[in-house]
Amino acid sequence: MNAVTETVAAEPVSGVEIFVPLAKLKKSPRNARKVPHGEAAIEALAASIQHKGLIQNLVVEPETKEDGTPTGYYLVTAGEGRRLAMLLRAKRKQIKKSDPVRCWLDTQNDPAEISLDENVTRTPMHPADQFERFHELADAKGWGAEEIGARFGVSGSVVKQRLRLGAVSPKLLQVYREDGLTLDQLMAFAITEDHARQEQVFANLHHNREPWIIRRDMTAANVPATDRRAVFVGADAYVEAGGNIIRDLFSEDRGGFFEDAGLLDMLAIEKLREIASEVEAEGWKWTEEHIDYPHAHGMRRFYPQTIALSDEEEALLEALSTEHDELAEGYSSYDEMPEDLAAKLEVVSDEIDAISAKRYAYDANVIAHGGAFVVLHHDGTFRIERGFVRLEDEALADPQPEPEAEGDATAPEVGEDEQPEDGDEDVQEDEEPGKPISDSLIRDLSAHRTLALRVALADQPGIALIALTHTLTAQLFYSYAEAGCLEVRPTVTPLGSHADGIEDTPLAARASEQHEAWAERMPRDVADLWSFIVGLPDEKRTALLAHCAARTVNALRLPWDRKPRSLQTADRLARSLALDVAKDWTPTVDSYLGRVTKAHIVQAVSEGVSDDAARRIADMKKPDMAQTAEQLLTGSGWLPTVLRTPKAEVEQPAPAETEDLGSVEQPSEAEAPYTEAEDGEASFAVAAE
Repeated sequence: MNAVTETVAAEPVSGVEIFVPLAKLKKSPRNARKVPHGEAAIEALAASIQHKGLIQNLVVEPETKEDGTPTGYYLVTAGEGRRLAMLLRAKRKQIKKSDPVRCWLDTQNDPAEISLDENVTRTPMHPADQFERFHELADAKGWGAEEIGARFGVSGSVVKQRLRLGAVSPKLLQVYREDGLTLDQLMAFAITEDHARQEQVFANLHHNREPWIIRRDMTAANVPATDRRAVFVGADAYVEAGGNIIRDLFSEDRGGFFEDAGLLDMLAIEKLREIASEVEAEGWKWTEEHIDYPHAHGMRRFYPQTIALSDEEEALLEALSTEHDELAEGYSSYDEMPEDLAAKLEVVSDEIDAISAKRYAYDANVIAHGGAFVVLHHDGTFRIERGFVRLEDEALADPQPEPEAEGDATAPEVGEDEQPEDGDEDVQEDEEPGKPISDSLIRDLSAHRTLALRVALADQPGIALIALTHTLTAQLFYSYAEAGCLEVRPTVTPLGSHADGIEDTPLAARASEQHEAWAERMPRDVADLWSFIVGLPDEKRTALLAHCAARTVNALRLPWDRKPRSLQTADRLARSLALDVAKDWTPTVDSYLGRVTKAHIVQAVSEGVSDDAARRIADMKKPDMAQTAEQLLTGSGWLPTVLRTPKAEVEQPAPAETEDLGSVEQPSEAEAPYTEAEDGEASFAVAAE
């Protein structure tokens, strides 16, 4: 080898192929490329040379001293990247620095021009050709992504992406070659290898060919992996049942898309049915499984009743509670505890829960004639709603006798023909001692009593609170609109038809839990409700009233239902509550950013983050802008105007009193007649004040 090197070193002839030891090659100072090669490029060249050898010669010239005598080294005019790749291989002990490198000796042409020519005068392969060749290697030679990547110096994930692009419909690849599609658009089609589907979506595209639109249309019939059904069933069970999951190799797909929505629904129902069977084994007459809660079931619901624990159970519960506190002392969570202590504490906690659960139980009649719904929760878990009784089974589940009307027990039956005329009441009563008084007189007397009740109740706010709470509770927790004597009718407006999926949110779950917590404490018979409310501590009674009032809140803004006074009051209520919707709502692509214009997105980022951040995203395409804005706004607390709590208004000073108003009875706000002023907006403001 040394002889070859010496012979080559003395070779004066230009335009011949020579072999030079790697250690004798240097970078030429006249190389046109001044920006160094990137690490990835050198890695790719090294991998290529390792598997296929040096495909292209290096172009070199002899290095000489100032007097023109050769130094024995050669300057690389063209091929510096390949030289660095071979040095990397030598560093990894794959070759020796003394190994010969095939070079082309050129002393006639200008080295700087040669270097420039090599980097400029060449046509790179069209990406579509590269995608197809990678696909051919995988099909023809059976090479996997990792092996192909190793031979070309790229990662396995990059190869997978190029293989997927190579699997795009040949028709679309040709359109891409002809510049009819951009690479981003082609990547959107590659979300699935179904050529027919790709061509169908392409044929249906209009002037707007944004990649996000293509991707949306390609997955229109699919279910994202974040869907509650997909979370509940699980990817493994879905694939095992023959389902296919589409993976988007070019963007974050959060687990892909479940291709068969029908199969996913069937698997979810089957899994819910298994749970329902376990619930029915508790003794319930029926169970039903639903993906969505059947809000229109129309059934009456019964709740578990409080049951006193035995003395032994109370003593055991107290002992376990003491033990639990002693074990947990000094620790704020299970993570801080030693494993054995955490395990022991968990066992104690489970025992406490098991005994505490015995405090509440459903009536045997309710279980025997009622049922339960097993439904899919918003987060992919399931929930069980027990205690529902169908209309035909209500009498069996709740065999409570109807309250008899006053006097019915002693009054003889009177036929319709025997009813006295209004003018003959006194005569009839004289003629038939003991007969009930007439309906007209009862109405007369009850009117006087009603008036007396109104006056008395107005003087006793405490009793008014009880009566109002009783009336609202009877209607919201029982099916008895006539149970209260106050003509107050609560209306609970369902929100599901106004905001898709709102009834499956964590906030809705909290509202449901609050309602059920109260329902479990209610007496079974509405006749006992008054005593129950009277017996509550003041703070609990107030909390119950607050819960009932809260169920009736309606601050919906509907284009067909203009109600400025109600919305103004809702704003004041929000201020009084110091309402902060940001605790339970965050701007995401689905909840807001994907449903507004780019200008709205930029404004949101400007308000929630900074003007600089808004400027950085201003030129993005809408899908990318929305995704980026979602990340930027996370945790910022930013809210759209509709969700914000208005700032407190500046209160105007009350007018000075010019007379003693105490001597003049003023009508209440509810009783005062409303007259429309000429200035409509002004009249609204005055009335609302």
